[in-house]
Amino acid sequence: MNYIKERNELIITLKNKGITSEKVLNAIAKVPREIFVTDKYIDKAYDDISLPLFLNQTISQPYTVAKMTELLDTFANCEVLEIGTGSGYQACILAELGCNVFSIERISELNAYARIRIEKLGYNIQLKVGDGTLGWNNTKKFDRIIITAAAPAIPETLLSILKPNGILVIPVGNRDKQEMTKIIKTETNNLTIEKHNFFKFVPLIGKEGWK
Repeated sequence: MNYIKERNELIITLKNKGITSEKVLNAIAKVPREIFVTDKYIDKAYDDISLPLFLNQTISQPYTVAKMTELLDTFANCEVLEIGTGSGYQACILAELGCNVFSIERISELNAYARIRIEKLGYNIQLKVGDGTLGWNNTKKFDRIIITAAAPAIPETLLSILKPNGILVIPVGNRDKQEMTKIIKTETNNLTIEKHNFFKFVPLIGKEGWK
C-alpha cells in the first residue's frame, strides 16, 4: 500500500489547522510515516493523532511535528540538534528539509528502532544514545535545537550551545500540559521568547529535565 491518498488528506488537514509553510508540508508529504509506526497501528499512520511505540513512548501527532518544524524555521544545511529521537520521524522531516541533523535518544531500544528506519530511507542523520539535556558534546553548537519531550524549564546547557541568530523550540510546563515555546537568540546573545499553544508530550528525562 502506498498511502498516497491518506498522505494527501493529512496535508489538507494540516493546512486547515493553520500550517502555512509549503516546505514543511512538502517534507511531510514525502516522508512515509507508516514506516515509523508499529505494525499494530499501521492503519492509523496518517490519522492526525499521536500513536504508541513501546516503553511508554509515542510518535508525535503530525500536527505537532508540523508546528514544531514550522516554528524552527530551518534553512538549507543548518545544523539541528534534536533531543528525543523517538521513532526517527521528526529527524527525517528535518533531513528532508536539507538540515544536517544530530539526534540524541536516551533509550537505546528506540535509538536502534529509529536507526533501522532512517537507514532504510537513506537519510544521513547522526544518532547517539545519551542525556540530551546536556547537548551533543562539550563544544558543538547548533543553528537550531528542537526538544520533542516536555521540560519543566528550558535547559541552560541547550541555551548555551545555541548559536547567535539560532532558534530553540521546546514544550515547557508540567507533566500534564506544556506550552510550545520558541526561543530566538540574537547576535548579541539576548533571548526573545514566544509561546504557541498547549500540547502534551512525554517527559524530558535528564540532568536538566525531569528526574
